Amino acid sequence: MEEGKTHAVLDAQTVQECQIEQNWSAYSAQDHKTWETLFNRQIATLKGHVCSEYFAGLKTLGLVAETVPDFEKMNRNLRAATGWEVIAVPGLIASRPFFTMLANKQFPAGTFIRTPEQLDYLEEPDIFHDVFGHVPLLTHPAYAAYMQEYGRAGLTAMDHKGVKFLARLNWYTIEFGLIKDKGDIKAYGAGIMSSYGEAKYVMQDPSPNFLQFELERVLRTGYYIDDFQASYFTIDSFDALFKECIERPFVPLYEVCRNKPTLTPFEVTDSDKVLRQGTGEYWKSFPATKTKLK
Repeated sequence: MEEGKTHAVLDAQTVQECQIEQNWSAYSAQDHKTWETLFNRQIATLKGHVCSEYFAGLKTLGLVAETVPDFEKMNRNLRAATGWEVIAVPGLIASRPFFTMLANKQFPAGTFIRTPEQLDYLEEPDIFHDVFGHVPLLTHPAYAAYMQEYGRAGLTAMDHKGVKFLARLNWYTIEFGLIKDKGDIKAYGAGIMSSYGEAKYVMQDPSPNFLQFELERVLRTGYYIDDFQASYFTIDSFDALFKECIERPFVPLYEVCRNKPTLTPFEVTDSDKVLRQGTGEYWKSFPATKTKLK
């Protein structure tokens, strides 16, 4: 990803236009109760099934079940660990400020929390997804370095029509990645960490395929956002992920991927290293209109 390093200087105006105050004191008793319900349910679900670095990150950040995190307090611990900080934003933001923030060790996080009626599903990421799902691993040096390089690569991708491919990398690593951990395959992606349904599906349902991460395969694989995944890609370690994603320049890869057909997560190719062949029972029932690939 080194071609993106020239974009690392903070575009102050672009980023500042997206920033808001968290206004932590405005959270209601119900908001804190919702956080507590989500937190305790996920901790119970994830134990034994996620990478050890994640739980270490929770401890480093000082996240607890009783209250919605206060970004100001949490950032003291995060800065001390890796130099990163969480920046409050109103919701989903445009690509350029998003990539700019990551390139400058700033993670954009929404401040609103879902209602009790939305515990199991929410279309737009809230503070539970953004903070509980993403931020603990930003205390890990190799993962934090990967996220910064991802931001730098994203800025370059905007100039080379490569954002679509970087979005796929985000989906299959940052959001829904798996990792080898002491002989087992465990989760680290924020979309799994923060989703009760997806976490149970990954850990208990035999349907999905577990494939070895390979960069070009991931960049060529379309994804869908409206149901549990058919395939998950597994890295060897965060150091290995960082190494594989900076040794190959991305811009030439975009042209390679544009000239090859899009692969789907529903089938295993001859070149895939299959770590677990899924039964497909869950996703084979999807109607064709349900999972339009991006």
